[in-house]
Amino acid sequence: MSTLRTERRPPTAPRRTPGGERTASAALTPRRRRTPPAAWAFLAPLALYLALFYVYPLYRNLELSLRDYTVRSFVQDNAPFVGFQNYLEVFRDVTFAPALRNTLLFTLCSIIAQYVLGLALAVFFNRSFRLSATLRALFLVPWLLPLIVSASTWSWMLNSESGVVNYLLRAVGTDNVNWLTSPQWSLTAVVIANIWIGIPFNLVILYSGLQNIPAELYEAAALDGAGPWQTFRRVTFPLLRPVTAITLLLGSVYTLKVFDLIWIMTKGGPGSSSTTFATWSYQLGFGSMLPHFGPGAAVGNLLIVIALAFGLVHIHMQRRQEA
Repeated sequence: MSTLRTERRPPTAPRRTPGGERTASAALTPRRRRTPPAAWAFLAPLALYLALFYVYPLYRNLELSLRDYTVRSFVQDNAPFVGFQNYLEVFRDVTFAPALRNTLLFTLCSIIAQYVLGLALAVFFNRSFRLSATLRALFLVPWLLPLIVSASTWSWMLNSESGVVNYLLRAVGTDNVNWLTSPQWSLTAVVIANIWIGIPFNLVILYSGLQNIPAELYEAAALDGAGPWQTFRRVTFPLLRPVTAITLLLGSVYTLKVFDLIWIMTKGGPGSSSTTFATWSYQLGFGSMLPHFGPGAAVGNLLIVIALAFGLVHIHMQRRQEA
């Protein structure tokens, strides 16, 4: 006696004939979900914020750099279109070369020193010892102070006659240094002040990265006989690379646009010895009775291009690490 075996097939959706019946393939095709109106309502404030405070200022700055604006044409909004003439004027200006050099030196020296010192302090505070939390809080003071207070304090400390730095130099038998009024030292003075301000930021970010490294890795390194330097080079530093990348990127973008610190301490002088693109753009646009809005906006756009270059380098390095 044979047993009849029946196969159970999944039910198929009804087909549609040319007259309007539904086919099985159409029934199996997933429907495209519509975005609910509530989602657009939540996105609307963010989109409005980005449009008002990012997209429009960028568009306005680009439009300023392509027209010959004066005070009168700025008010009447009838400036003639000049294309890239403002950019050519900026490139031909004698201030362009020293401003570009100072911008790169100021940025690179600041972020390298801030990162090295911040990493050293983060490794130091990563150990558990008494008063660790108190000392970490004290190191955050430069980051919490308003920049105008920090810049004014450093201006007093580096004063040629009554500054505490020159007082200490005289105490050890060294001559006074004209930190803020000498072309040889003005850029160094603002770099030192900016390093002091930026160390707490690197300390906080790198310290949080160190906290996420498992303690078992350090125990394994100790069992293998690795010393402090070998442990740092083969365990700590490689695992900090993602945090290092974002720290250097944020530090670069922030340092590129530093204006108030330099302006309060040296105003970009003497001459153009401490002029950066940030201070030069302000000088062109607002630093005289006859402002040059077009060239000032052009310098600002060049600063944006440099910041984008730092961002592209960061993206390239991230892709190489992920590959």
